[in-house]
Amino acid sequence: MKVLAFGIVKEIMGGASVAVDANISVAALQASLEQQYPRLKQLSAFMIAVNGEYAGPDVIVKPGDEVAIIPPVSGG
Repeated sequence: MKVLAFGIVKEIMGGASVAVDANISVAALQASLEQQYPRLKQLSAFMIAVNGEYAGPDVIVKPGDEVAIIPPVSGG
C-alpha cells in the first residue's frame, strides 16, 4: 500500500510516497514510520488521514485505502 506525504514530511521521507504494509492500526503505522524516519519525531505533530478523513489511532488501514501524512500547519 502507498502512503502519500506532503510538505516537510515529503522532504523527510525523500519522496511523495512510500510503500507500507496494510492491515495495521494508524498508531502502528505512525510508530513504524517514526522508526523508519526518525526525523518525524521532531515534528510538533502530524496527522494521518485514511480515505480523505483524519483517522484516530485505532483505525485499521486496509489494502486499497488511501493514506496520507498531513504535516503540522502554521498560519497567521
